[in-house]
Amino acid sequence: MRKSQSKKLGGPDSQSVSQSLTWSRDIEISPSRLLLFNIPLFPHRPDITILLQLAYILSAMDNGSGPSLFPLHRCKTLHLVRHGQGIHNVEGAKNYKAYMKPEYFDARLTPLGWQQVDNLRKHVHECGLSKRIELVITSPLLRTLQTAVGVFGGEGYKDRTDVPPLMVANAGNSERPSISNLNCPPIIAVELCREHLIETDEDILWKADVRETTEEVAARGLKFMNWLWTRKEKEIAIVTHNGFLSHTLNALGNDCHPSMKKEMSKHFSNCELRSMVIVDRSMAGSDSSTTDYPGKIPLGPDLPSDVADEKYRGKEKVRTQV
Repeated sequence: MRKSQSKKLGGPDSQSVSQSLTWSRDIEISPSRLLLFNIPLFPHRPDITILLQLAYILSAMDNGSGPSLFPLHRCKTLHLVRHGQGIHNVEGAKNYKAYMKPEYFDARLTPLGWQQVDNLRKHVHECGLSKRIELVITSPLLRTLQTAVGVFGGEGYKDRTDVPPLMVANAGNSERPSISNLNCPPIIAVELCREHLIETDEDILWKADVRETTEEVAARGLKFMNWLWTRKEKEIAIVTHNGFLSHTLNALGNDCHPSMKKEMSKHFSNCELRSMVIVDRSMAGSDSSTTDYPGKIPLGPDLPSDVADEKYRGKEKVRTQV
Protein backbone atom coordinates (compact mmCIF):
# COMPACT_ATOMS: atom_id res chain seq x y z
CA MET A 1 0.00 0.00 0.00
CA ARG A 2 1.18 3.54 -0.69
CA LYS A 3 0.11 7.00 0.33
CA SER A 4 -0.18 9.83 -2.17
CA GLN A 5 1.07 13.30 -1.23
CA SER A 6 -1.61 15.82 -0.22
CA LYS A 7 -1.96 19.31 1.17
CA LYS A 8 -4.44 20.76 3.60
CA LEU A 9 -6.84 23.26 2.09
CA GLY A 10 -5.54 26.70 2.95
CA GLY A 11 -2.70 25.39 5.11
CA PRO A 12 0.74 23.75 5.17
CA ASP A 13 1.54 20.23 4.07
CA SER A 14 -0.57 17.71 5.89
CA GLN A 15 0.91 14.72 7.70
CA SER A 16 -2.50 13.17 8.13
CA VAL A 17 -4.06 10.52 5.97
CA SER A 18 -4.01 11.40 2.27
CA GLN A 19 -7.11 12.46 0.38
CA SER A 20 -6.92 9.19 -1.53
CA LEU A 21 -5.42 5.83 -0.57
CA THR A 22 -4.43 3.09 -2.99
CA TRP A 23 -5.31 -0.48 -2.17
CA SER A 24 -3.93 -3.59 -3.86
CA ARG A 25 -4.80 -3.79 -7.56
CA ASP A 26 -4.32 0.02 -7.71
CA ILE A 27 -7.97 0.76 -6.87
CA GLU A 28 -8.40 4.33 -5.61
CA ILE A 29 -10.45 4.44 -2.42
CA SER A 30 -11.58 7.67 -0.80
CA PRO A 31 -11.42 7.66 3.02
CA SER A 32 -14.85 9.30 3.10
CA ARG A 33 -16.28 6.30 1.25
CA LEU A 34 -14.59 3.98 3.70
CA LEU A 35 -16.47 5.73 6.49
CA LEU A 36 -19.71 5.83 4.54
CA PHE A 37 -19.81 2.18 3.52
CA ASN A 38 -17.64 0.76 6.32
CA ILE A 39 -15.30 -0.96 3.85
CA PRO A 40 -12.17 -2.22 5.64
CA LEU A 41 -8.98 -1.01 3.97
CA PHE A 42 -7.08 -3.92 5.51
CA PRO A 43 -9.50 -6.89 5.74
CA HIS A 44 -7.12 -8.80 8.02
CA ARG A 45 -6.08 -5.80 10.16
CA PRO A 46 -9.21 -4.04 11.44
CA ASP A 47 -7.10 -2.17 13.99
CA ILE A 48 -5.20 -0.37 11.22
CA THR A 49 -8.45 0.37 9.41
CA ILE A 50 -9.90 2.00 12.54
CA LEU A 51 -6.78 4.11 13.04
CA LEU A 52 -6.90 5.31 9.44
CA GLN A 53 -10.57 6.17 9.72
CA LEU A 54 -9.95 8.06 12.96
CA ALA A 55 -7.07 9.94 11.32
CA TYR A 56 -9.37 10.95 8.49
CA ILE A 57 -11.99 12.26 10.93
CA LEU A 58 -9.38 14.32 12.78
CA SER A 59 -8.03 15.64 9.49
CA ALA A 60 -11.52 16.65 8.37
CA MET A 61 -12.14 18.44 11.66
CA ASP A 62 -8.80 20.22 11.39
CA ASN A 63 -9.71 21.36 7.88
CA GLY A 64 -13.01 22.78 9.10
CA SER A 65 -14.89 20.28 6.95
CA GLY A 66 -16.42 18.24 9.75
CA PRO A 67 -19.78 18.99 11.35
CA SER A 68 -19.94 21.15 14.48
CA LEU A 69 -22.44 21.10 17.32
CA PHE A 70 -23.20 23.96 19.72
CA PRO A 71 -25.82 24.59 22.44
CA LEU A 72 -28.73 26.57 21.03
CA HIS A 73 -28.64 29.21 23.76
CA ARG A 74 -25.08 30.11 22.72
CA CYS A 75 -26.19 30.96 19.18
CA LYS A 76 -27.83 33.95 17.52
CA THR A 77 -29.49 34.02 14.12
CA LEU A 78 -28.43 36.99 12.03
CA HIS A 79 -30.23 38.13 8.89
CA LEU A 80 -27.68 40.22 7.00
CA VAL A 81 -28.99 42.76 4.49
CA ARG A 82 -27.21 45.12 2.15
CA HIS A 83 -29.01 48.40 1.45
CA GLY A 84 -30.94 48.98 -1.77
CA GLN A 85 -29.40 50.74 -4.74
CA GLY A 86 -28.24 54.25 -3.87
CA ILE A 87 -27.41 57.17 -6.13
CA HIS A 88 -23.73 56.53 -5.33
CA ASN A 89 -24.02 53.03 -6.82
CA VAL A 90 -25.30 54.49 -10.09
CA GLU A 91 -22.47 57.03 -10.28
CA GLY A 92 -19.89 54.52 -9.05
CA ALA A 93 -20.81 52.15 -11.88
CA LYS A 94 -19.87 54.91 -14.32
CA ASN A 95 -16.69 55.93 -12.50
CA TYR A 96 -15.45 54.11 -9.41
CA LYS A 97 -13.85 57.30 -8.07
CA ALA A 98 -17.35 58.67 -7.54
CA TYR A 99 -17.56 56.54 -4.39
CA MET A 100 -14.92 58.81 -2.86
CA LYS A 101 -16.82 62.04 -3.48
CA PRO A 102 -18.24 63.70 -0.32
CA GLU A 103 -21.62 64.37 -1.96
CA TYR A 104 -22.25 60.63 -2.23
CA PHE A 105 -21.13 59.73 1.27
CA ASP A 106 -24.68 59.77 2.66
CA ALA A 107 -26.42 58.77 -0.56
CA ARG A 108 -30.17 58.18 -0.68
CA LEU A 109 -31.93 55.29 -2.39
CA THR A 110 -32.81 55.53 -6.07
CA PRO A 111 -36.33 54.69 -7.33
CA LEU A 112 -34.93 51.26 -8.27
CA GLY A 113 -33.52 50.96 -4.75
CA TRP A 114 -36.99 51.53 -3.30
CA GLN A 115 -38.39 48.89 -5.65
CA GLN A 116 -35.76 46.47 -4.32
CA VAL A 117 -36.84 47.38 -0.78
CA ASP A 118 -40.48 46.65 -1.63
CA ASN A 119 -39.53 43.26 -3.09
CA LEU A 120 -37.49 42.30 -0.02
CA ARG A 121 -40.28 43.44 2.29
CA LYS A 122 -42.70 41.16 0.43
CA HIS A 123 -40.25 38.26 0.80
CA VAL A 124 -39.68 38.63 4.56
CA HIS A 125 -43.44 38.71 5.12
CA GLU A 126 -44.20 35.75 2.86
CA CYS A 127 -41.53 33.53 4.43
CA GLY A 128 -42.57 34.47 7.98
CA LEU A 129 -39.28 36.16 8.83
CA SER A 130 -40.97 39.43 9.79
CA LYS A 131 -42.70 37.69 12.71
CA ARG A 132 -39.49 36.17 14.09
CA ILE A 133 -37.09 39.12 14.08
CA GLU A 134 -36.73 40.67 17.54
CA LEU A 135 -34.46 43.59 16.62
CA VAL A 136 -33.28 45.47 13.53
CA ILE A 137 -29.83 47.08 13.63
CA THR A 138 -28.90 49.51 10.88
CA SER A 139 -26.01 51.67 9.81
CA PRO A 140 -26.87 55.34 10.49
CA LEU A 141 -26.42 56.37 6.85
CA LEU A 142 -29.52 57.42 4.91
CA ARG A 143 -29.59 54.55 2.41
CA THR A 144 -29.45 51.92 5.15
CA LEU A 145 -32.01 53.73 7.30
CA GLN A 146 -34.38 53.90 4.35
CA THR A 147 -33.82 50.20 3.61
CA ALA A 148 -34.30 49.10 7.22
CA VAL A 149 -37.50 51.08 7.68
CA GLY A 150 -38.86 50.15 4.27
CA VAL A 151 -38.26 46.41 4.76
CA PHE A 152 -38.94 45.91 8.47
CA GLY A 153 -41.11 48.91 9.42
CA GLY A 154 -44.87 48.92 9.95
CA GLU A 155 -47.56 49.44 7.37
CA GLY A 156 -48.57 52.77 5.87
CA TYR A 157 -48.85 55.50 8.49
CA LYS A 158 -52.16 57.07 9.42
CA ASP A 159 -52.09 60.41 11.22
CA ARG A 160 -52.20 59.83 14.97
CA THR A 161 -51.16 62.23 17.66
CA ASP A 162 -50.16 59.46 20.08
CA VAL A 163 -47.93 57.45 17.71
CA PRO A 164 -45.24 59.25 15.68
CA PRO A 165 -44.29 57.77 12.28
CA LEU A 166 -41.16 55.68 11.89
CA MET A 167 -40.36 57.59 8.69
CA VAL A 168 -41.97 60.86 7.64
CA ALA A 169 -43.28 61.34 4.13
CA ASN A 170 -40.69 62.11 1.45
CA ALA A 171 -37.78 61.45 3.82
CA GLY A 172 -34.51 61.96 1.96
CA ASN A 173 -36.39 63.11 -1.15
CA SER A 174 -37.77 59.60 -1.45
CA GLU A 175 -41.24 60.61 -2.65
CA ARG A 176 -42.49 57.84 -0.38
CA PRO A 177 -45.40 58.02 2.08
CA SER A 178 -44.92 57.88 5.85
CA ILE A 179 -44.17 54.51 7.45
CA SER A 180 -45.71 53.43 10.76
CA ASN A 181 -43.81 52.07 13.75
CA LEU A 182 -46.71 49.82 14.76
CA ASN A 183 -46.42 46.03 14.62
CA CYS A 184 -42.72 45.99 13.78
CA PRO A 185 -39.52 45.19 15.72
CA PRO A 186 -37.48 48.02 17.25
CA ILE A 187 -34.96 49.57 14.85
CA ILE A 188 -31.72 51.08 16.17
CA ALA A 189 -28.81 52.76 14.36
CA VAL A 190 -25.31 51.67 15.38
CA GLU A 191 -22.10 53.45 14.37
CA LEU A 192 -19.98 50.29 14.30
CA CYS A 193 -21.68 48.90 11.20
CA ARG A 194 -21.55 52.03 9.04
CA GLU A 195 -19.62 52.35 5.78
CA HIS A 196 -16.94 54.78 7.00
CA LEU A 197 -16.34 55.33 10.69
CA ILE A 198 -15.58 58.92 11.73
CA GLU A 199 -15.73 60.63 15.09
CA THR A 200 -17.66 63.76 14.05
CA ASP A 201 -18.38 65.76 10.93
CA GLU A 202 -15.72 68.21 12.11
CA ASP A 203 -13.04 65.56 12.68
CA ILE A 204 -9.88 67.16 11.28
CA LEU A 205 -8.19 63.75 10.96
CA TRP A 206 -10.83 62.45 8.57
CA LYS A 207 -10.35 62.93 4.84
CA ALA A 208 -13.16 62.34 2.37
CA ASP A 209 -10.89 60.61 -0.16
CA VAL A 210 -9.29 58.18 2.32
CA ARG A 211 -11.02 54.94 3.25
CA GLU A 212 -10.39 52.58 6.12
CA THR A 213 -8.11 49.68 5.23
CA THR A 214 -9.56 46.21 4.80
CA GLU A 215 -8.00 45.19 8.11
CA GLU A 216 -9.54 48.16 9.92
CA VAL A 217 -13.01 47.42 8.55
CA ALA A 218 -12.66 43.74 9.52
CA ALA A 219 -11.51 44.67 13.04
CA ARG A 220 -14.50 46.99 13.42
CA GLY A 221 -16.77 44.21 12.18
CA LEU A 222 -15.44 41.78 14.78
CA LYS A 223 -15.95 44.42 17.47
CA PHE A 224 -19.53 44.81 16.26
CA MET A 225 -20.10 41.04 16.42
CA ASN A 226 -18.76 40.96 19.98
CA TRP A 227 -21.12 43.79 20.87
CA LEU A 228 -24.04 41.72 19.59
CA TRP A 229 -23.49 39.33 22.50
CA THR A 230 -24.42 42.10 24.92
CA ARG A 231 -27.90 42.08 23.37
CA LYS A 232 -30.57 39.75 24.72
CA GLU A 233 -32.26 39.25 21.32
CA LYS A 234 -31.64 35.92 19.60
CA GLU A 235 -32.84 36.72 16.06
CA ILE A 236 -31.57 40.00 14.64
CA ALA A 237 -31.67 41.70 11.23
CA ILE A 238 -28.65 43.85 10.32
CA VAL A 239 -28.90 46.37 7.48
CA THR A 240 -25.49 47.62 6.41
CA HIS A 241 -23.02 47.88 3.50
CA ASN A 242 -21.33 45.42 1.16
CA GLY A 243 -17.79 46.35 2.18
CA PHE A 244 -18.53 46.01 5.87
CA LEU A 245 -20.27 42.66 5.38
CA SER A 246 -17.67 41.16 3.05
CA HIS A 247 -14.63 42.10 5.15
CA THR A 248 -16.27 41.08 8.43
CA LEU A 249 -17.48 37.72 7.14
CA ASN A 250 -14.13 37.05 5.51
CA ALA A 251 -12.45 37.50 8.91
CA LEU A 252 -15.04 35.35 10.69
CA GLY A 253 -14.67 32.59 8.09
CA ASN A 254 -11.00 31.92 8.76
CA ASP A 255 -11.79 28.74 10.73
CA CYS A 256 -14.28 27.46 8.14
CA HIS A 257 -13.73 25.20 5.16
CA PRO A 258 -12.44 27.34 2.24
CA SER A 259 -15.58 26.70 0.19
CA MET A 260 -17.79 27.87 3.07
CA LYS A 261 -15.60 30.92 3.66
CA LYS A 262 -15.94 31.80 -0.02
CA GLU A 263 -19.72 31.46 0.22
CA MET A 264 -19.87 33.62 3.34
CA SER A 265 -17.73 36.51 2.15
CA LYS A 266 -18.83 36.83 -1.47
CA HIS A 267 -20.19 40.12 -2.81
CA PHE A 268 -23.63 41.21 -1.57
CA SER A 269 -26.06 42.51 -4.20
CA ASN A 270 -28.26 45.49 -3.38
CA CYS A 271 -31.04 44.43 -0.99
CA GLU A 272 -29.67 40.88 -0.77
CA LEU A 273 -30.48 39.02 2.46
CA ARG A 274 -28.47 36.12 3.87
CA SER A 275 -29.32 34.31 7.10
CA MET A 276 -26.48 32.98 9.26
CA VAL A 277 -25.85 31.70 12.77
CA ILE A 278 -23.15 33.11 15.02
CA VAL A 279 -21.83 31.11 17.98
CA ASP A 280 -20.48 32.38 21.30
CA ARG A 281 -17.52 30.06 21.90
CA SER A 282 -16.15 32.14 24.77
CA MET A 283 -19.25 31.69 26.97
CA ALA A 284 -18.98 35.42 27.66
CA GLY A 285 -22.37 36.71 26.62
CA SER A 286 -24.93 33.95 26.71
CA ASP A 287 -28.01 33.48 28.82
CA SER A 288 -29.09 30.12 30.14
CA SER A 289 -31.17 27.91 27.88
CA THR A 290 -34.93 28.41 27.87
CA THR A 291 -35.63 25.05 26.21
CA ASP A 292 -33.23 22.58 27.89
CA TYR A 293 -34.87 20.25 30.42
CA PRO A 294 -33.02 18.25 33.12
CA GLY A 295 -35.14 15.13 32.57
CA LYS A 296 -35.19 13.76 36.11
CA ILE A 297 -37.24 13.84 39.31
CA PRO A 298 -36.17 16.88 41.41
CA LEU A 299 -34.15 16.28 44.59
CA GLY A 300 -33.19 12.72 43.77
CA PRO A 301 -32.16 10.20 41.15
CA ASP A 302 -34.65 8.41 38.95
CA LEU A 303 -34.93 4.66 39.39
CA PRO A 304 -33.41 2.49 38.21
CA SER A 305 -31.36 4.20 35.51
CA ASP A 306 -29.76 7.02 37.54
CA VAL A 307 -28.83 4.75 40.44
CA ALA A 308 -27.21 2.25 38.11
CA ASP A 309 -25.39 5.03 36.32
CA GLU A 310 -24.08 6.52 39.58
CA LYS A 311 -22.82 3.11 40.69
CA TYR A 312 -21.05 2.64 37.36
CA ARG A 313 -19.38 6.06 37.55
CA GLY A 314 -18.29 5.31 41.10
CA LYS A 315 -16.62 2.08 40.01
CA GLU A 316 -14.89 3.84 37.12
CA LYS A 317 -13.57 6.54 39.48
CA VAL A 318 -12.13 3.95 41.86
CA ARG A 319 -10.58 2.07 38.94
CA THR A 320 -8.81 5.18 37.61
CA GLN A 321 -7.43 6.01 41.06
CA VAL A 322 -5.86 2.58 41.50
